[in-house]
Amino acid sequence: MPTLALDGPALERLVSAAIAAPSIHNSQPWRFRLQPDTSTLEVRADRTRAVPAADPQGSALHISVGAAVLNLRIAARHLGWAPEVRLLPDPAEPDLLAAVRLDTPAVAPLPGTEKLYEAIRHRHTIRTPFADRPVPPAVLEELATVARSEDALLHLPDRAETARLLHLTAEAERRNTTDDAQREESRSWIRAGDAPPYGIPVGALGPQDRSGHLPMRDFTALHAAEHQAPAAFEHEPRIAVLATEHDTPEDWLRAGLALEHVLLAATVHGVRASLLHQAMEWPYLRWEARDPHQGPGYVQILIRLGYGPEGAPTPRLAPAEVLDLP
Repeated sequence: MPTLALDGPALERLVSAAIAAPSIHNSQPWRFRLQPDTSTLEVRADRTRAVPAADPQGSALHISVGAAVLNLRIAARHLGWAPEVRLLPDPAEPDLLAAVRLDTPAVAPLPGTEKLYEAIRHRHTIRTPFADRPVPPAVLEELATVARSEDALLHLPDRAETARLLHLTAEAERRNTTDDAQREESRSWIRAGDAPPYGIPVGALGPQDRSGHLPMRDFTALHAAEHQAPAAFEHEPRIAVLATEHDTPEDWLRAGLALEHVLLAATVHGVRASLLHQAMEWPYLRWEARDPHQGPGYVQILIRLGYGPEGAPTPRLAPAEVLDLP
C-alpha cells in the first residue's frame, strides 16, 4: 500500500521525481520548501541558475519549473495523494511559482499514472540522429491531447511549415554563435571533470547535422576542440510546436507542465525527443515562429520527435541540495 505520510522518504521520492525534469541548459533553476502546517510543498525559482542571455524574460526558467511541477504531481499521485496544484499562489512572492498541497488521499488511481511515473526515469533529451521512421498519427494525436489537458496547444506542422521553422531555428543558431553574450553563456554551461552536477556534460552535446538541414544547438559555440564528428540526421524531422494562448508567467508554467506531459507520454510509446529553443531567444524570430493559420497564440518551444536510443541521464543536484525543510 502507498504511504500518505509526508515524511523524509516520501519527500525524497517526490523531489527526486521533480528534479528529473528537463531545464534550459540543464540549469535546474528550482528549489522546494516544505510547509508542514498545510502539508504543502512549495516550488520556487532559483535565479542563481538563470540564463539571462538566452532567457532574458525568464520564460524558459518558468517552463523548466513547470516541467518539475508536472513530475511532482505525477509522483504524488503514484504515492496515493490527490495533489492540489496552484500556480503563482501569492502575488507578493513572484519567485513562488507553484504550491502543491498534499493532504488528500486519492479516491482511486488515475489511469496512466504508473506508466507516466515509470517514464520519468527513462525520459532523456536526445541530441543524436533519429531513425527515418515516422511517428504514428495516433501517437501524435495523443501528444496533442495531453498538451490540451494542461491548457496548452501542440501543433503538428506540415512539411512546408516545418522547413520554415527549421530556417528560423538556423538563423537563431547563427545569432547565438556570433553574439558575444550568448556565446559565452552557452560555453559556461558545458561541464567536464569534477564540475557541479548541473549544466551539459561534454559527452551529451551531440553532433551537428552533416547536411546542415537540422540546426542542432552548438553549445560549444564554434569551439572545434569539443565538437563531435558531424552525422547524418533524419531526412524529414518531425517537429511539434508547443504554444499557449497568452504569454504570461502562468502561461509559461503551463507550457512547462504540457512540455513534460508530452515528453513523458512520448517516452511511454518509445518516442524520443530533443528541444529546439533557439528561435525563442530572439523576439522577432519567436514572433515569426507562430503560424497565422493556427490563430493567435505564442510559441513557447519546438519539440523534435522520433525514434532513437534512450540516451543517458544528465547530472542532477541531490534532493537534499534543493529542498528546504522547516
